Amino acid sequence: MAQDRVRKLEEEIADLKARWPAHSVKPSMVQRLEELEDALEKAKGEASNAEAEAATNREETRSTLRGFGRKRQNLIPILQKVQGRLGYLPREAMSEIAGFLGIPEIDVYGVVTFYNQFRLNPPGKHSIRVCLGTACHMRGGYITLDAWKRRLEIAEGETTADREFDLDTVACVGCCTMAPVTVVDERPEGKVEPTKVDGLLLGFRHDTRTGQQEEE
Repeated sequence: MAQDRVRKLEEEIADLKARWPAHSVKPSMVQRLEELEDALEKAKGEASNAEAEAATNREETRSTLRGFGRKRQNLIPILQKVQGRLGYLPREAMSEIAGFLGIPEIDVYGVVTFYNQFRLNPPGKHSIRVCLGTACHMRGGYITLDAWKRRLEIAEGETTADREFDLDTVACVGCCTMAPVTVVDERPEGKVEPTKVDGLLLGFRHDTRTGQQEEE
């Protein structure tokens, strides 16, 4: 959580300053303090953004709930409607839903994690879906998945911190002759081995730079 990151950095800075020598300060200590202070400033900004987003999510969820009765059987339709509005089901939305229906939050969480249609993480700007059907599995689908995990530094079902990419798996996309397949923004990419993963990501970075230059 963003606030946890802020507290941890503040503790590290306090600890470093407590060990700060009166004389002959080492350049490495100065550099480390600067790094921590920069990281703290960034973390505070992220925490502030997270709080603002959580407040918006709560308000959007409350607005959605006005269209439903307070019956437990409305749980799944409510979850579907809220996810359709927010793109995923954050903790604060599930808390609002539990309170509205008068049920424990763990019950809402249990339903969300049971059904594959629900997301706990926000969708990325670009979706990456690695096929693990029989043909793709036999031709290295899991190796491809591991390559995406390493390059994006996330696990399946997660979204990168900048929300550029989200990663997940699919059972089969019907392109078995192209195995191993990765579906990138609903476009099947065939023969996706680790080296092609790098090429696809380079293509995204090139498109991003080109877009930024056109805006300038």
